[in-house]
Amino acid sequence: MSDTSKLSLQGRKGLVTGIANDQSIAWGCARAFRDLGAELAVTYLNEKARPHVEPLARRLAAPLLLPLDVRQEGQLEAVFGRIAEAWGRLDFLLHSIAFAPKEDLHGPVVDCSRAGFLTAMDVSCHSFIRMAKLAVPLMPDGGTLVTMTYLGSTQVVEGYNMMGPVKAALESAARYMAAELGPRGIRVHAVSPGPLRTRAASGLAHFDALLNRAAEKAPARALVDIEDVGLTTAFLVSDAARRITGNTLYVDGGYHIVD
Repeated sequence: MSDTSKLSLQGRKGLVTGIANDQSIAWGCARAFRDLGAELAVTYLNEKARPHVEPLARRLAAPLLLPLDVRQEGQLEAVFGRIAEAWGRLDFLLHSIAFAPKEDLHGPVVDCSRAGFLTAMDVSCHSFIRMAKLAVPLMPDGGTLVTMTYLGSTQVVEGYNMMGPVKAALESAARYMAAELGPRGIRVHAVSPGPLRTRAASGLAHFDALLNRAAEKAPARALVDIEDVGLTTAFLVSDAARRITGNTLYVDGGYHIVD
């Protein structure tokens, strides 16, 4: 008989970053974590974002709601300091943070500025590495780190532009961290959702055409939603996935396998 209790997150402590509103991928993941019994710490970008995130944190009964702009010196360290103080440990974290300056994102890759590219890499990729470094001391018995990526990392997607190389770097970082942290019992994943409507995605050029094409061409003939992504991510942080690490897992109705 299979032990379905391995899917439970009861008693687990998790950090969720990147919730902007109730359409966010991070919100879909947070709901799935909570439904399976996890206790969550939630971050919000700034005071402008807080009124949108705070009600969601209450719905999750999250005991920790913390500001986090990874571009602000010391904020990431402060988040992990509060987690260490409140819980003394961390079982999993979700990195669902990405940013590129609009003027760089909307132009050809060869036209992006050095400053814009470095900003995108810092916020969207290096912040995950920084989180991993801070999480390791809180995971003496192992844990799971998950980040969000996109198909534009391996294929040229119209309008994705400079975020393609940035997400490619993020996926590579996840693989290297999986290899380095595996002996400590820490697993690392990148999850690659199909196109779905989020505030971040709305900033991409030609996004409606991308949605339509995915719905028409994906073998499942349907778009994914944040619940689909959340359930998959919750599985990855559970003991049911204890022998899975270093993957980029597509949650896209099979869209990535067609031309």
